[in-house]
Amino acid sequence: MTTPFDAPGYGTGSLADLAPSVLASLGVDGEPGVLGLPPARRACVLLVDGLGWEALLAHRERAPFLSSLIGGSAPITAGFPTTTATSLTSFGTGLAPGHHGIVGYKVAVPGEDTVLNQLRWDADVDPESWQPRTTVYQRAERAGVATGYVAAGAYEGSGLSRASARGSRYLPANDITELAVRAGAAMSTGERSLVFVYHADLDAYGHMFGMDSDYWRLHLGHVDRLAEQVAEALPPDAALYVTADHGMVDTGPGCRIDVEADPDLVRGVRVLAGEARVRQVYTVPGAAGDVRDAWAERLEGRARVMTREEAVAAGLFGSVDDGVRERIGDVLAVATGSCALVAPRAEPVESALVGQHGSLTPEELRVPLLRYTTIGE
Repeated sequence: MTTPFDAPGYGTGSLADLAPSVLASLGVDGEPGVLGLPPARRACVLLVDGLGWEALLAHRERAPFLSSLIGGSAPITAGFPTTTATSLTSFGTGLAPGHHGIVGYKVAVPGEDTVLNQLRWDADVDPESWQPRTTVYQRAERAGVATGYVAAGAYEGSGLSRASARGSRYLPANDITELAVRAGAAMSTGERSLVFVYHADLDAYGHMFGMDSDYWRLHLGHVDRLAEQVAEALPPDAALYVTADHGMVDTGPGCRIDVEADPDLVRGVRVLAGEARVRQVYTVPGAAGDVRDAWAERLEGRARVMTREEAVAAGLFGSVDDGVRERIGDVLAVATGSCALVAPRAEPVESALVGQHGSLTPEELRVPLLRYTTIGE
């Protein structure tokens, strides 16, 4: 991909490489340690939903502890699309989306006109069949590494949790204080441990009010204190890694395209899925080429439009398994700049959001990998 887009760093520096590298640092055999993390007995990964690398750099004064870790660090990338369901599964399996199969926020179920929301899930779709790959938590437990998954109680047993994190010991924590306390306790479990901590609120404030808001900036300070408290709770010979599932851009009213209202964008479309920054379009048989051309013409300068085959050939999903390929839209429209491809009738809430993500701009794709360790203590 060329500017203004980046490309996911699968196999060299992506979110899919983080958990295997952490397991390798804990001495688990057979895990590729491509990130070269130092050996440790315990590791904690704090994933802050929506904390992009570019946004952190732009607001360093709001996050003094995290900013103190930036020196000597480098960002990694999320996968594609840059969205929570995809990224949590990439971390939780150590695989690129083309292997684990969670290829977006909303996708069409193959052979149906049904849209599966992979963040909220659907009772008719079994998450363990939809995503059958072994998770990093299962691999850790089999190797004698105790695991803990610290996140809001509402997510326990959800479809996404079963798809991305099965095998972990779920530790419900419903506010920042609980997250820090439960993470600290979990890190002392067993002879070796892997603890994953997930915090969602920064993303929520970005969606509702935008990153250029007092809400987002103030909450970044709370996130900074959470990270510092988790670091203070590290036992000896442990490492804390702070990362994110994606960044975000604030979308402007001057570049909100209603993809449901334009006859040229509706013609030949069977199912519309994805989200406002990356649309996955499923076409009627034989119409993919015409739909691609129509979307490319209407969205010129506001989105990059490609067929499924072009997106796969560009490596956006990594290597794509045969059973996963048909989940990807026949046509994809990847928004540029601050544009949003909204669908206000089908998605009234999502279409009204200020902050959005899913595309391949550096602001959405690049996420932190910050390190704090007590190794040697």
